[in-house]
Amino acid sequence: MANHPTKKVKTDGESAQTMQSLLAKAIQPEYQWSDKDEFLDVVYWMRQIMGLVLGLVWGFIPMRGFIGLALFFVVNVAIVYLYYSSFQKVDEEEYGGASEILKEGLMTSFSSFLVAWIILYSALYS
Repeated sequence: MANHPTKKVKTDGESAQTMQSLLAKAIQPEYQWSDKDEFLDVVYWMRQIMGLVLGLVWGFIPMRGFIGLALFFVVNVAIVYLYYSSFQKVDEEEYGGASEILKEGLMTSFSSFLVAWIILYSALYS
């Protein structure tokens, strides 16, 4: 019987503590990220929340068509760019360049945005 490395499973308390710690790091200006993946996780989840919120806003104000799609991408990319370049002031080369940070979670955020936008718009105006 071979020895298999055991993976430590986080309990609910440890998971909540980790989330609080990550949130505290995310809102601290110019935080020195020791783990590259933590910063990219923050960008990813920030984008998911932003996609949902923008989808609800676009659905509530009856935004339609290509303008809504284009505006989503402009707002989403601009906020992430300002977050990493002005607020966190990270060296983008450590993360593979600006394009790697800017595309982190963009398509899944776009999916959340579309679902929220379409459902709310259809519910209110159809």
